[in-house]
Amino acid sequence: MKELKCPKCGSIFQVDEAEYASIVSQIKNTEFEAEIARRMAEIEARHKTEQELANTRNRNDFQKEINKKDAEISSKETEIKLLQNKLEKIEIEKMNEMSSRLAEKDKTIAQLNSAIAQNDNILKIAVMEERSKAQTLMQEKDNEITKLRSTAELEKREAKINEAAIRKQHEEQLRIIQEQVNYYKDLKSKMSTKMVGETLEQHCYIEFEQYIRPMMPNAYFEKDNDASCGSKGDFIFRDSEDGTEYISIMFEMKNEQDTTSTKHKNDDFLKKLDDDRKKKGCEFAVLVSLLEAENDLYNTGIVNKSHIYPKMYVIRPQFFVPFINLLVQASKKSLEYKKQLILAQSKEVDVTNFETKIEEFKNKFGKHYELASKKFEEAIKQIDDTINKLTKVKESLIGSGNNLRLAQQDTENLTIKKLTYKNPTMKAKFDEARDAASE
Repeated sequence: MKELKCPKCGSIFQVDEAEYASIVSQIKNTEFEAEIARRMAEIEARHKTEQELANTRNRNDFQKEINKKDAEISSKETEIKLLQNKLEKIEIEKMNEMSSRLAEKDKTIAQLNSAIAQNDNILKIAVMEERSKAQTLMQEKDNEITKLRSTAELEKREAKINEAAIRKQHEEQLRIIQEQVNYYKDLKSKMSTKMVGETLEQHCYIEFEQYIRPMMPNAYFEKDNDASCGSKGDFIFRDSEDGTEYISIMFEMKNEQDTTSTKHKNDDFLKKLDDDRKKKGCEFAVLVSLLEAENDLYNTGIVNKSHIYPKMYVIRPQFFVPFINLLVQASKKSLEYKKQLILAQSKEVDVTNFETKIEEFKNKFGKHYELASKKFEEAIKQIDDTINKLTKVKESLIGSGNNLRLAQQDTENLTIKKLTYKNPTMKAKFDEARDAASE
């Protein structure tokens, strides 16, 4: 096989020995040369015509494509302008809405801050007022305590002064009591057991009406006739001041003849008396007794049995009136202290209630403020989300515009040379055309 190179296009092709010999012989033949010249002229003319037609056709096609692209670009530009206008309008509306909402939120925050500051001022003023009131109250209480101490010291001195007189009176009372004891001993020998007990009750009733009733006209002192609880005492004494009961006493009177075979003791009646006191709601229980006449303990007059039963006493009949006066005076003093204590406690409760109300207000205000803050944060978050979405839409539109500009640039940069780049056929045609033009 032989390789031959075209002198014009430079293409290399292969021929066998026979073809090669034929070509050589044709070359040597003048007719062959003329034929070749004629054929080359035809090929060149045909090639030129085809080239012109192709160029014309390509120009038309390119112009159509350019016109089409121009129309598409114009449409896209119009669409981009519309979208940009729409986006700008949306952005303006959203910015106005955001500005309005932010202004409202700022106004709300300012109102809340003002309310907080106002409430803090009110709270501080109220606390200062209450502290001032409490200090004033404490000062008054201190003054009152000082006054009470002075009064107590004065009463102590007066008590010491009156002690001698009381002792003298006591000795005189003991003498009188002894005479009464002797009288009752003599009286008991003349009466039955029932009559003795009734006579003691009558004696106590007369003593109360004669000596106590004039000083305490509104006091209650009656026979206990209510046996609905299973038992009853002899007498119940009650008194009150300003609608408040300050003293109540359950009385039991006991006596018996000296000739009674079964001798009772005072302690035998204490449990029943305590039960009666509890059932009838009395504070004190007093057994007025002539039992155990030879017992020196009871003959002294007043015996405290509170170590066995609370507020329980055993007295002789001659101490009936003095003992009532003693309990009344002690209860009245305790009543004053109770009133002062209740008044102080009520004032403390008022301060506590005020502080409680302030705490409730602070808690409720804190909850409302927290809810408002959460709603404000949610609104701001929603606004941020909207801004992000609009930003993404804007970025998409900007990206689309960039793509359109690139497409336009590609269209503008479109040339015949670029279209035929690396195309051997078209390159050969153009080379032939340039060579022909140069000849």
